Amino acid sequence: MLAVAILLLAVAAADLTAVLLWQPTSRSVLHDALVVLWPLPALTGFLLGVYELFLHKRLVAEIGRISGPSIVEHLLPSEVLRTFLSYVYGPNAANDDVVAGVLGGDGMRPRGDDLTISTGTTVKLELQGIDTKTYHLMTTQRYQFRNSVPADRFVIFATSNATLRDTISAACRYPLFELYFIPDSSLFLDSVDDLRHSTQIAIDYLDHEGQRRSAEPSQIPPVEVRFDQWSNYLTFFRESTGPLGKLSPLDHMSDLRIFECDLNGIADDHVVRAIRGLTVWSRTLQRTNDGFCYWQSPYPSFVDTISFDATGLAVDQSPRHEFRVMPFTFRSATASAQWLEASELDDLDVRSWLLPGHGVALLWREATG
Repeated sequence: MLAVAILLLAVAAADLTAVLLWQPTSRSVLHDALVVLWPLPALTGFLLGVYELFLHKRLVAEIGRISGPSIVEHLLPSEVLRTFLSYVYGPNAANDDVVAGVLGGDGMRPRGDDLTISTGTTVKLELQGIDTKTYHLMTTQRYQFRNSVPADRFVIFATSNATLRDTISAACRYPLFELYFIPDSSLFLDSVDDLRHSTQIAIDYLDHEGQRRSAEPSQIPPVEVRFDQWSNYLTFFRESTGPLGKLSPLDHMSDLRIFECDLNGIADDHVVRAIRGLTVWSRTLQRTNDGFCYWQSPYPSFVDTISFDATGLAVDQSPRHEFRVMPFTFRSATASAQWLEASELDDLDVRSWLLPGHGVALLWREATG
């Protein structure tokens, strides 16, 4: 546009030059036309130049400031983020993994205020020894969601397959779920049985009239989902997911279980319309010589603290253990990496966002001293 302005000014200058230098001896229509018309390209060129040099950037910035947020608010969060990632990194199917990490596995839902995002999260991991070979991992997770989550079901995934463990969070389209991993496949069935009989849930919820209510911790009998229905819960059983391709439920009958809990069962004769807060207590059977346990965030969550209690791991005739906390987060106020006695483990002050795939591991080994 600046080139057009320069061209118009040049035309105007040529017209003005012709008017000044050409003085016909008799009346000339062409001369009269040049006298009348030369200011037009001059004025147009001047205005275009001023706009291009001084006003264009400011006008675009102001329009973006005013209309940009309004436009973005009416777009799918996943589409906004996918477009931005394509602009920064270039078109790549792997960008979808980042979208799922930032927005959670339900990032394809209609509006940003429908996403499962916890703004207040605390976690406690407690180890309770059974004998020298096995222990119970007891987990307490508390979530306070940014907006009410329209759901009345809670889904539990349990697996001993590391590939499924690393893919389920991105493949699940249910807004409320939890994933449990049992590293020792020989304990899988016993651990799943322990999980389904120990899990308790408490909720803050909105009833059918929009009134906010609370339900005390309660055991909700989990209903096992038949393997031929797994594709309704996990996308990789119905379509290709990255390098995995499409999986068959028949290949995972021995290393995956899915349970569903009806939250209306603890709602005191009310209908659960949406969930505002969720607390889950669970227990799984684990092998002591695995040497680690961990917790990962199932949704984008602002985590305040993660606490540990490993004093109960020791049983009669078991060796003395020392422990080490290993966060895999953006940041956390963890002490310098060192091995500690169980009684010396402090709460991990996170105060940061954790995305699916972020979390913390607790490692242990036999004491060397």
